[in-house]
This record gives sequence, C-alpha cells and structure tokens, in this order.
Amino acid sequence: MASDGVRGPPLRTARHVSVGTEGIVFPPHASRSPGRGLVALLAAACGLSVACITFAEPLLDSIADEFGISHAAAGAVTTVTQLGYGLGLLFLVPLGDLVDRRKLIIGQTLLASTALLAVATAETVAVGLAAFAAVGLLAVVTQVLVAHAALLAAPASRGRVVGAVTSGVITGILLARGVSGTLADLLGWRAVYLVASGAMFAVAMVLLAFVPAGPRPSRPLSYGQLLRSLATLFVEMPILRVRAALASLIFAANAILWTPLVLPLMREPLSLTRTEIGWFGLAGAAGAIGATLAGRLADTGRAQQTTAAGLILMILAWIPISLMYTSLWLLALGAVAVSFGLQAVHVSSQSLIYMTRPEARSRLVAGYMIFYSVGSALGAGISTQIYVRAGWPGVCLAGFAVSVSAALFWWLTRNATAGVAEPRR
Repeated sequence: MASDGVRGPPLRTARHVSVGTEGIVFPPHASRSPGRGLVALLAAACGLSVACITFAEPLLDSIADEFGISHAAAGAVTTVTQLGYGLGLLFLVPLGDLVDRRKLIIGQTLLASTALLAVATAETVAVGLAAFAAVGLLAVVTQVLVAHAALLAAPASRGRVVGAVTSGVITGILLARGVSGTLADLLGWRAVYLVASGAMFAVAMVLLAFVPAGPRPSRPLSYGQLLRSLATLFVEMPILRVRAALASLIFAANAILWTPLVLPLMREPLSLTRTEIGWFGLAGAAGAIGATLAGRLADTGRAQQTTAAGLILMILAWIPISLMYTSLWLLALGAVAVSFGLQAVHVSSQSLIYMTRPEARSRLVAGYMIFYSVGSALGAGISTQIYVRAGWPGVCLAGFAVSVSAALFWWLTRNATAGVAEPRR
C-alpha cells in the first residue's frame, strides 16, 4: 500500500516493538508519521464525533418547544451536553493511557451511536436532557482520536498532524450546523439525531478496519492511579495549568457567540430559516485553515507568536459581530475571525503540551480539554440569559470582555512555556 494511504492495524509481535525512553512501547510504525489517508480518516471521525455536540445549536427553539421549556432555558441543552463532555474528559479520555486506545475509540463510537438514538426517541425533558448529557460524555472520543494521532506522528511533524486532525473537528462543527438546520426544516429535529446515530455506527466500522494500534504503556497504571496522576500533572506542569485556563476563556468566548445566535437570526428584522442559520456557520470555515496553519507554525517554534495573533484576532472580531443588524456580512466576517483566532490558540496550546510527556498524552489532553468543556458550558449557560436581558449588544460586550481577559491572562503567563522545548526553526 502507498505510504500516504490508510494503513490497517499492524501485526503485534515481540520482535517488532521497542521500548522508548518515555515509558511507552512503540509498535513498528512508530518511526514514521501516519499517511495522508489515515490523517484524513481520523480528521473525518473527529469531525463527526464533535458534530454530535453541535447539532443542537440551530435547533434550540424547536427542542424547547417540543419539551415545553422556555427559549431562555434552551441553553440548558448545550450546558448539559458540555457538562457530560467534561465528565467524559475526566473519566474516559485518561483510559487511553491504560487500555488499548484503538478498542477504546471503537467502543466509544458505538456507544455514541446509541446515545444519539436515545436523543432522537426521547419523550420527556428529563430523558432528553439525560440523553444529551450521554452524547456529550461519549463525544470525547474526539480527544482520544487527537491524542492517538499525536502519538502516531513523528516528533518533527506532530504539529502538522495535530493541526490537520483538528481541522476536521472545525469542519465537523461547521457542517453540523448546516446539516442539522437543513434536516430539521425538511424532516424535523429528531431526524438529525437518527441520521447521526447511523453515521456514527458506520464510522465505527471504518475505524475498526483501518485505524492502527499505537504506542502502549510499558508500565501501566491502575485506573485509580491514572486519575490521581491527572492532578499530579497539573501540579508538576505549569504549561498545562496555563494553557488549560486559557482554553476555558477562549472557548467561553466562542460559546457566547454561537449559543444564542439562533435567537436573533430567526426574529425580525433578520427572519432567517433554520437552514440559512445552519449554513451561516460556514462563515467560520477559516477555523480549519487556522488549525492547519497553527500546527505548521508550532512545528517551527512559533507557537507563542501564533497564540498572540489568535487572541488579538478574537478581540477585534467582536467589532463587526456587534454590527450584525447593519449587515450579515459583518457578522460573517466576525465569525471568521473568532474561528480562525480560536483555532490558532487551541492548536498552539495542544502542540506545546504534547511536547512534554508522551507516556501521559491521553491524560494531558483530558486535563486540558476539561477546562475547554467548563468554559464552553459556562459560556453557553450565561449567553442565552444575557441575550434575554440585554439583547445582542449585551452578548457582544460579554464576548469582548472574555476575549480581552484571555489576552491579558496569556500576557501575564506567557513565560510558562520556558521549559518546553519547541522545535527549532
């Protein structure tokens, strides 16, 4: 098979493994990075998995009407999904440092298919919210996939691989809004989750056929030790603490933009359809470009400069976003800037963290992304309430304030990466 194709699971024999200095056992393919076909497959799987927690954004009003809750309370759907995601990051993602990561990926994908089916068939608000929480819990397979890709990649190309896989995440988020809005207009919001359930099952079968095993621990920990070591990593690694806190701020700002956006867009004077609102999310397609570019820059030692540029872009983005009622083109411009800046910071953070402790990579991504989930949940939870009380200007002011806070925090803590050996240019 060509070197840039999708490689199937490698044969595991004792004579074809080596033990690295980081305490992990490397299979025979460890010296080379995954080919373009495998990276594309991992990116597509990440995209669909993360899309499952984004489908609801253009559907919040329909879901609220179906379950008899107010539109102001509709943000609870996003909040419980993000809280479920946070629990998954804490209790499921670290398992990648303990068990066969390939089996973990496939098992979570199959269970995610079941959770999506539960959302599609829920009859009460309690069952619906529980099912949404389960969708969030199992969607963390995205982070297991990213960590797996990082371990499969050679050090010199790790940023590029992580950026490429992360660009699939952004593409999935953007397509999710468009697909869910269109399907909801044609067949109702439940059809979105029925289709997603079938798609996740299909993806699980493809992953089973083509995803190879990666490095595994040579000195495995117990599950209890694994969870306790997650706290230890935060104590020992300033870069993890700083970048995790930064993630909570930038993703809170992102959620403040996207969670309540459906409400003003559907009302006068804009009066967009769900389909138009969903596909409007494609304005943020620059995020995929930002992820890929940030990964390449991180490989050349420019992670800090990329972070600064991304944060400045996120601050400036709120100016055109605040002028949404003047022109939807200005909103689109602002969405592009937020998406691009967010991913520039996000991928730079991941690249810096992944350089530190290869044997703990699943725990590192779990610790980092827990703060992402907390920030997203808080941003989603407060944004609809802010919109009800202060309208779109209030939302923009809140997003601007959080973005400025993120930039100030980075500036005050920018020397925390001093101990991280970035690749040389």
